[in-house]
Amino acid sequence: MTAIQSPRVPTAPRRRGINWEKWAWLYMRISGVLLIVLIFGHLFVNLWQGDGVSAIDFAFVAGKLANPFWQVWDCALLWLALIHGANGMRTLVNDYATKPLVNKVLKWALFLSAAMLILLGTLVIFTFDPCPAGAPSDLVASFCPVD
Repeated sequence: MTAIQSPRVPTAPRRRGINWEKWAWLYMRISGVLLIVLIFGHLFVNLWQGDGVSAIDFAFVAGKLANPFWQVWDCALLWLALIHGANGMRTLVNDYATKPLVNKVLKWALFLSAAMLILLGTLVIFTFDPCPAGAPSDLVASFCPVD
């Protein structure tokens, strides 16, 4: 007769150090809750408040990005969503990419693409200027003062 060990008995010695998988799991739960709040706030302001989707144009976006509150809101949404998505994809890579080299290449590709999108998105959010100085008048928005 073969004896089956109890499922609560550890089969491998426990490793010392930071348990990154636990922190990644915890991040997914916390960021998911925060993303629900940020996304529904974003949808409420952009779609339901005022004239709805027909009011979204360059001037609406420029006005939102001129407000520090919406800059922080959109930046938090960008960071949380990209890191949340990249972490989810990392989990899929761990599950399905069984060859170590493929696993490492895919994880680096995820990290680099998420980092570049976060960097570029943050740069756009905080440096956006709808009325750049010295731009030709036919290329700037109608609400910008003409020099």
